[in-house]
Formats: sequence, structure tokens, C-alpha cells
Amino acid sequence: MNDENFSSSLPSGSGVSSSYFVGIRFNNANKAYFFSTEVDDLKMGEAVVVETIRGIELGYVATLPLPLAQYHMSLQLKPITRVASEGDIRQSNENVTRAKEALTFCAQEISKLGLKMNLISCEYTLDRSKAIFSYLADDRVDFRELLKMLANHLHTRIELRQIGTRDKAKLIGGIGICGLPLCCSAFLNEFDGISINRAKNQLLSLNIPKLSGHCGKLICCLKYEDDVYTELRKDFPKVGLRLTYNDQSYRIASMNVLSRIVKIENGADAQFLPLEEINKLISKTEEKAKGETPKVVDAMPKFEVKPKNEGTPK
Repeated sequence: MNDENFSSSLPSGSGVSSSYFVGIRFNNANKAYFFSTEVDDLKMGEAVVVETIRGIELGYVATLPLPLAQYHMSLQLKPITRVASEGDIRQSNENVTRAKEALTFCAQEISKLGLKMNLISCEYTLDRSKAIFSYLADDRVDFRELLKMLANHLHTRIELRQIGTRDKAKLIGGIGICGLPLCCSAFLNEFDGISINRAKNQLLSLNIPKLSGHCGKLICCLKYEDDVYTELRKDFPKVGLRLTYNDQSYRIASMNVLSRIVKIENGADAQFLPLEEINKLISKTEEKAKGETPKVVDAMPKFEVKPKNEGTPK
């Protein structure tokens, strides 16, 4: 879900004068979205009603109120409408039950129509003015007939939202290969492009299944240390460079930029040496190459000139 779903620019002269801002979480998600408020005694976990781009939503306080002067983000804040009443909380719970029923009905209609779409979730806005269905699909889907069936059955506005595999992982959640909750469902606000070049830069084995996350895409954490590896590799020679060690020729086979150890090998031996020693060996090899006097080869053919014997009889 993008930030724009929960905060947008207020028109100038809107008359909203709030003294605090507070983080609000939705649908048990870990990410918080900021809203303004004039109330300074909101408690952690307290339910509040806010208006978002999707409609009226019930959220929960995730951060204590802070002075508005400390808010430095570019997006202007929408105000919290009110602290949720018992009726709001009861209706929110009813919406969860209705959403499950709507999801089942929608899945049945998709099967009847033979649509190639994988239904993921259904949510109601707090006032049930809109039902939002999220789905996965490889191509565009003609769901006009499905919309009619849903509107006739649910008697509310219908929004069908196509999402990607990463959005699915974010919605569903899970445990990553590190043993911690997925970054996308825990704190990531947006998805950056992750290319295989980042794995190469970090000298990782290019085993795609091991480098892929629950979404089937390259794991987002490849970007976390990429800048550090780029900086550390500036001190290292290139893989494949040849040098002389113990009067034998070796080539650089691999390196560990964190431990600063370089592996060199030839056909019969392999050695693991510190980067400092490798750099000294490279310098000696280069100096030796410069000090050698190249052999001059005369490329001109040599001809033997024989003297004329003028006294030789014909």
C-alpha cells in the first residue's frame, strides 16, 4: 500500500490547525502512517477513526503524539476524525466477518466466469461504503461482469485492485530466511528494483532459488549492504589478476571483503593471504615487470654479399 493511500495534500486555507502528529497502523500492519491531531493524550493501541483516500478507516495509535513542529516530511497531514467508539469497534469486527463472506462469494464467481485471477483479500471501509478486493494476475482481466455480480450481491461500491507478488507477500506476511518477519510486511515503505548485479557485487553465489524471497523475486535485503561492499571493494584488486608468490605464478581467485582475505591459486596450490600482503605482492610483480629489459629482435633479414671474381673465365 502506498503512502498516498493514507495522506495527501490539504487545500490551502482548509482551516485545520492541529498541534500534534501521531502514527496510525491499519489492519494489523507494522507500518505506521502519520495524521495530525489536537489531542495530546492518545494512548498506544487506542482505536481512532480517520479518513483516507480509500474512505473511512479504523486504525490504532502506533506512536505517542509529538509536537507538529517536529514533523519534517513533505506530505501534509490529514486530521484524525475522532477516537473510536464502541460502536465503531463493533462495526469494524463485523466488517471482518462480512469481508470473509464476500471473499468466498467472489472466488466462486471468478471460478464460474473462468477468469484468470488469483484472489488475495477483501476489505470493507468502516462505513461499508466500499469493498476492496485485491488479486494477482499475469495479464489484464476483463472483470466487468464480475463487478456487476459483486455490486448486486453486496450492495456497495466495489474496487478490484491488481497487485504484484511483492505486494502479496507484504499483505500476507511470513518469516524470512533470516528467521525474522519479512521486511516488506515489517517496515519497508516501497520496493526498490533489485538486480542480480547486487549479488555479484557482494560476491554471492548466483543461486537464484537461494537469493529469492517468498514473492519469487530477489530478496530485498540485497540492497542493505550493497553500498558498503561497493566502498570496500575499492581497496581490492580484480579477480583474475596474476602475481608472483614464492617464485610461482598465481591468480586471484576470490576474496572476502569483510575479513579482508584474498584467495590465490594456481594449478597445484591455493593460498589465503591478507589484503595487505596481496597488495605488496602486486607491487613487487609490477616493479619486476618494469625492471626487465625487453629483448630487441632484429626483424630485418640478413643477406650475405659475395665479392665478384673478375678473373674467373667465362
